[in-house]
Amino acid sequence: MPRDMELINYTFPQGIKIAPIGDVHLGALEHSKADWENFLKSVEEDDLHLILVGDLLNNSTRGVKFANPFEETMRPREAKRKMVEYLEPVKDRILCAVTGNHEERTSRESDQDLTYDICSKLDIEDVYRENVAFMVIRCGERREGDHTKPKLTYTFCVTHGAFGGALTGGMINRNERFGAIIENLDCLITAHAHKGAVTKPQKIVIDARNNLVMVKHYVAIACVSWLNWGGYAARKMLTPAQVCDPQILRLSDNEHDKRIITTW
Repeated sequence: MPRDMELINYTFPQGIKIAPIGDVHLGALEHSKADWENFLKSVEEDDLHLILVGDLLNNSTRGVKFANPFEETMRPREAKRKMVEYLEPVKDRILCAVTGNHEERTSRESDQDLTYDICSKLDIEDVYRENVAFMVIRCGERREGDHTKPKLTYTFCVTHGAFGGALTGGMINRNERFGAIIENLDCLITAHAHKGAVTKPQKIVIDARNNLVMVKHYVAIACVSWLNWGGYAARKMLTPAQVCDPQILRLSDNEHDKRIITTW
C-alpha cells in the first residue's frame, strides 16, 4: 500500500475540471441514489476528473456509537461491491482517493481497508492513500527549444477530515488552520462535516530569492454529502445542508493567469 507522503503526479496537455466527491454513504437509508447515479452518468459528458475523499460507504457495524446496522439498505460487503460497479466506468478519471471514518470502522476491528479494496478492484491502488494524499497536477504545454514543458503546476492536499460540528464555521476554521501549515499549497480538499464550503484563505510568503514579501491564497474545499436530511441528522438536531451538488474546480492552463476557478 502506498504511503501517505508518496507524492501523486499528473501532467495534462491542457487545463482540467475536477469534482471532489466525499460522504456518499452508500448503504444508508438517506443516501440519494438517483442523484448519485445521475452524477456518475455526467462525468464523461462534462469531462470531469474525480477526487474521492472518503466515506464512500456508510458501513454501519455493530458496537459503533451512533451506527445502526438495522437501518442499512445493504450489507457492507454488498455496498463495497456496488461501489466498485458504480466507479468502474469512470475509474480512469479518478486522480486520488483517501479513506473515511466510516470505512475506518472496519479497519480498526479487522485491519481490512474497504477503500483500498475498492481501489484495488478498480486497479487504481497506486493513487490510494490511507490518511492524506499530496498531489501535483501540471497543466498546459509550452515550447522550450526542442522540448515541451508544463505551463502551470498546482499542488493539492486531500484528507477526509475529522471533528465535525453543528456549524459550518467550525469546519471552515479547522480547514484553514490545517491548510496554513502546508507550504506552497494551492488547494485543500476535505469532507466529513457534510457541510459544503469554498473559502480562499491567504498566507504571507517571504521570497528571499527575489527579495519579496507577498500574499498568496489557496482554495479550501469542503465537500457536500450525498445524504438527504433525516435519520441520524434528525435525531441529533443537525441543520440541513446542501447535498448532491459537488463543487467543480477548473485548473487554468494560462501561464499568465494561474487560477483554480470554482463553480458551485
